[in-house]
Amino acid sequence: MTLSPQLSANLCLEEFLQLPETQPAREYLDSQIYQKQMPQGEHSTLQSFLVTSINEIAKPAKLAYAFPELRCTFGGMSLVPDVAVFEWFRIPLHPNGRIANKFEIPPDWIIEILSPEQSPNRVIRKITFSIQNGAKLGWFLDSNDESIMVFQPNQLPEIKQGKDTLSILNVLENWQLSVEDIFSCLSFT
Repeated sequence: MTLSPQLSANLCLEEFLQLPETQPAREYLDSQIYQKQMPQGEHSTLQSFLVTSINEIAKPAKLAYAFPELRCTFGGMSLVPDVAVFEWFRIPLHPNGRIANKFEIPPDWIIEILSPEQSPNRVIRKITFSIQNGAKLGWFLDSNDESIMVFQPNQLPEIKQGKDTLSILNVLENWQLSVEDIFSCLSFT
């Protein structure tokens, strides 16, 4: 989704968090506020496919859960990843076991999908910031060339294409997924 400066950078994170939520969401990144664009067809399809696929594998065994467009506030920023995946034991809960509304920790796995007119470097900044603050894995999907850049702590990013197998969270170790598997969801023929 494209992010464009929306409001004055004079707001601190706490003031930003007091603003009413918008649709699409705004993000607070490097002391700037950016409005995300509404997802278009490819973006929406990829996002839906990933959330559904991850949850079909991870939720029954209580290994992890994928959330679409979930606000995550940590390390002085407030991000809304396209898909935020949390290992089951890290999902914030109330004492009664009900899920919390505020997630003030980084996701274990952050997935971003490049949209038309979006700044790739700003999206990569969100992923690297998340990795630097505790995320274990990041994916950056580019449907133009059907590639996925994979980010992991203390490693250079890797670009995967075609039949390349993708790195996934360790708790999902028995699941294998290729780049081709993901982008095949865009074909409706």
